[in-house]
Amino acid sequence: MAIETNKKYKKKDANGSIERASKEIGKLPPQALEVEKALLGALLTYKDAFSNVCELLTAESFYHKNHQYIYQAMSELSLAGQPIDILTVSEKLKVGNRLDAIGGFATLSELSEIGTSAVNIEEYAEIIYNKFLARDLIRISSSIEEQAFGEETDIKNLLEYAEGQIFEINQRRVKKEVTKVGDVVADVISRINNAAQQEGGYTGLRTGFTKLDEKTNGWQPATLNIIAARPAMGKTAFVLSMAKNMAIDYGYPVAIFSLEMSNLELVNRLVINASEIEGEKIKTGRLTPHEWQDLYAKTDCLNSAPIFIDDTANISVSELTTKARRLKSEHDIQCIIIDYLQLMNASGMSYGSREQEVSIISRSLKGLAKELDIPVIALSQLNRGVESREEKRPQLSDLRESGAIEQDADMVVFIHRPEYYKIMQDQEGNSNEGVAEIIIAKHRSGAVGDVRLQFTKELIKFSNLTERRYGNYQADTSSYQEFGNKYNEPMPIQPSSVDPF
Repeated sequence: MAIETNKKYKKKDANGSIERASKEIGKLPPQALEVEKALLGALLTYKDAFSNVCELLTAESFYHKNHQYIYQAMSELSLAGQPIDILTVSEKLKVGNRLDAIGGFATLSELSEIGTSAVNIEEYAEIIYNKFLARDLIRISSSIEEQAFGEETDIKNLLEYAEGQIFEINQRRVKKEVTKVGDVVADVISRINNAAQQEGGYTGLRTGFTKLDEKTNGWQPATLNIIAARPAMGKTAFVLSMAKNMAIDYGYPVAIFSLEMSNLELVNRLVINASEIEGEKIKTGRLTPHEWQDLYAKTDCLNSAPIFIDDTANISVSELTTKARRLKSEHDIQCIIIDYLQLMNASGMSYGSREQEVSIISRSLKGLAKELDIPVIALSQLNRGVESREEKRPQLSDLRESGAIEQDADMVVFIHRPEYYKIMQDQEGNSNEGVAEIIIAKHRSGAVGDVRLQFTKELIKFSNLTERRYGNYQADTSSYQEFGNKYNEPMPIQPSSVDPF
């Protein structure tokens, strides 16, 4: 039995499932009819009252059908910038042939007499909204129960559907109140103080890439950051190099959600990165005695590194959110990396197309970043438009599947390796061999621009560049740690069957 997830299914099933469930337990669905009347009466009586409730309530929030019609008429009047009173609402209802359906002008008159006070209008709205959420929970529970009894029901799909529906309700329930500037000033001053105590004055998480950190001031909390590139540009290598630097050099706990590679593949890459032994040698296990010593010594730091990997394939955004909250609670993770966004799904949530689904995913990830107050970094594919044009540098319009990604992102970063396209020199005549351009195309709270890093393919590693004479570049090895001979004799290990590339 397929799990339907579109809005049509939701609305079609709502009333029937709620009524069915109510009959089974012998109770009426959650409702507050008198409160609905009092609220509508106050909205008809007091000119500016609607603005106090419109962010919380929709027509669907009301239980009685007549009340839904009346509130919908009010919403349309407000949207058109027209006043809301008994006369304007009655005229609006006439246009929709709904005035008679609600009982005529007499019903509106009766409501206006009830709404004698607007003092408790927000409390009334909260009661109505909570009753609506309760009915929605009943609808979901009834639907889940019905499908759980089905012999052909896919339980995994059903669980994702249930999780997605609950996640949607929870997202609707959380309403952010406006904040007075004065209440936040102390927090801002505190962050400035913390930045002043940091080397370089960074306010965000440092990546270990000096020029990038200078440009971005580190990955900022509560931000959604997109790192995008065409295949073979080194997206995964970049974030793994960065995660290693963040966890080992600075002690930031990092969570990696890998939808494409297994945890074995990722750790294999980290081993190559940390040991600085070519991937082909790691793959075959044909190492010299000195390389065996380096392998053990230089990867020892990975044993205690606060890097947490989840390699659940095709993970839904609601499942990722649940796991991220747990990781934050148990390990105080400071950064989330997702590899990559297009492999995620919004299973169990209401969407109509892949573009809308991606929009839900990006919006949910932005909400997660704000909730946990940490940077969320999501990798993204670029469309093939890059390959078909002469200028190979990526642009914002190249982001695949949805403009919502660009809209929701606080920062968009592209990875571009001219060498891949046989462009061996830049416009100044500098060599592009082993050079990766990190292009900051969007930066909501800072400057845009380019940063150059060293990409060593054999080590699947990004590192800093230092400028030499005559404009050539070389890797900055000043931060490499020298390890002693920890082991007298190298211990043989089984060759890895994983292709590090």
